[in-house]
Amino acid sequence: MAAPRNRDLISGPILKTLVLFSAPTLASNILQSLNGSINSIWVGRLLGEGALAATANANVVMFLVFSAAFGFGMAATVKIGQAFGARDVLAARRTFGSAIGFCVIISLAVGTLGWVFAPELLTAMAAPGETYIYALTYLRVIFIAMPASMITVILGMGLRGGGDAATPLKFMVMSSVLDIGLNPLLINGYGPIPTMGIAGSALATAIASIASMAGIVTYVYVKDLPLRLRGAELKWLWPRRDELGYILTKGLPMGAQMLVISAAGIIVIGLVNREGILVSAAYGAALQLWTYLQMPAMAISAAVSAMAAQAIGANLGDRLGKISRWGVVLNLSVTGTLCAMILLFDRPALELFLGASSPSVDEARHIQFLASWSYVIFGVTMVLFGTMRAGGVVWTPLIILSLALYPVRLGFYYAFYPVLGADALWLAFPVSSAFAVVLSVYAYRKPGWRAQARAVPDAECEEETHLDAETAGRMAPTI
Repeated sequence: MAAPRNRDLISGPILKTLVLFSAPTLASNILQSLNGSINSIWVGRLLGEGALAATANANVVMFLVFSAAFGFGMAATVKIGQAFGARDVLAARRTFGSAIGFCVIISLAVGTLGWVFAPELLTAMAAPGETYIYALTYLRVIFIAMPASMITVILGMGLRGGGDAATPLKFMVMSSVLDIGLNPLLINGYGPIPTMGIAGSALATAIASIASMAGIVTYVYVKDLPLRLRGAELKWLWPRRDELGYILTKGLPMGAQMLVISAAGIIVIGLVNREGILVSAAYGAALQLWTYLQMPAMAISAAVSAMAAQAIGANLGDRLGKISRWGVVLNLSVTGTLCAMILLFDRPALELFLGASSPSVDEARHIQFLASWSYVIFGVTMVLFGTMRAGGVVWTPLIILSLALYPVRLGFYYAFYPVLGADALWLAFPVSSAFAVVLSVYAYRKPGWRAQARAVPDAECEEETHLDAETAGRMAPTI
């Protein structure tokens, strides 16, 4: 099988290329998040504020768990893409087998530990009484299905590394439809199906994950796709030392950044939980809307990064500035418009999750008003990081995000909480985003990284740009 040719991203109008290239990524991300949002609507409307707050707590925890293995999957994706580029299918299979085997081992270990220590984790997050009970039940069911979920994610990433984005999308659609359809049936019960409450929502997600895994594995073998392993090749599922070395070396920095972001999300949830169930439910609903606010910047950043990588490889250094500027303009336009629409129609949107009579709606609107616009300015940071990563800059984004999420965001909260109360937490979002923008602009304008820029493969650029987004209500990182 001939490997797909790289897309030409160095000719033609920059803005048009950015829009056309980022649109499919944006569509895929929206589909992935719609699943979580609709499930949250079912939970919030059928079970109430406490259950919705529980899913917000559980999703942040699961994002942390997935992040532990996700960086390794992204590293494998890059190497698989390089192997296909060299038309070395056996090398791609070896890497793929090691990635699957290693991530399954991790997911089994982490899933077991997560199931055992879920009570301690939720206690550390200060989950309120009703929320704690719901979240514990939800988490433990999800942890059981974690290996299936991880296999599906790594399979999808591997196929994308080989240039096949259509197959993962098909099974993402299947999983989403199953999950959305089963949620109300298992929560409320129907006919011979008993009423399961919050456990039913988690079970729906677990069933969808297992069905998706079985479906995509079957499809790979029925269609005899290049990454399938047969006969003696199955031994590659036990991670090879050389493959594991690459996956660990490249994956640890990626995973570290995701762990930094997801740990910050857990800290924020813990602070929110201290304000009570109504505020926690309000924040959970706001998180669902913030998921969509991040998506344009993620897609634009991925496109900017791949375009910048090709420009560097073609020695078109003067094109970098134009790519970055148009990326920033496109982000401000799209994310700004989306933010304005969410703020204008926030009440009906939030009532989808909380119900029209919920007292949490007004609190959620207040949170939205104070914090939503932070994602508009943070999108600028994501775009500039995308350009710098294309030149091989990997540690600067991690340092800037760590400073913004911890000493700045948490420092602002603790400094102003005695005066502002919970508003200090909501205002800490735009404060930390503004700090990140200032530092990222400073780092971007320094000439040193351009002089030493090296061309990074498109696949690596596109994968790494997904590291910058915050958890914002997602159960797993966006792929």
